[in-house]
Amino acid sequence: MPRILGVDIPKEKRIEIALTYLFGVGRKYSNVILKETGISPDKRAKDLTEEEVSLITNTLQKSAVKVEGDLRREISQNIKRLMEIGSWRGMRHKKGLPVRGQRTRTNARTRKGPKKGGLAVVRKPETTRAAPAAAKPAK
Repeated sequence: MPRILGVDIPKEKRIEIALTYLFGVGRKYSNVILKETGISPDKRAKDLTEEEVSLITNTLQKSAVKVEGDLRREISQNIKRLMEIGSWRGMRHKKGLPVRGQRTRTNARTRKGPKKGGLAVVRKPETTRAAPAAAKPAK
């Protein structure tokens, strides 16, 4: 399995698709990288030589586009900043609710989590009481 920027890319897939396993790299950007490096997009990841893997890694590191760790760090810092300044979006992030104006009366289960059960009253089982004294027989 070739390893690029600390990520194992699948060896059976075409390199054009395999590069999209890197966070921040889509189909378009993977094709740009391959065109820059001169590697055929039809080549399988397992057929890459060490030289080609290092060429792809160097191209990714030199590019102006952030990928993997840098991109993840920037996104988390942006969310923390929104929460610190108390913006509406930051408050929604804190509460774990949808941030982009979606409805929450129904749906939004991905953000809100599984349904919390209704507050149904649970009856305690009746304890067996002593049977009432037998009625006195009539005379």
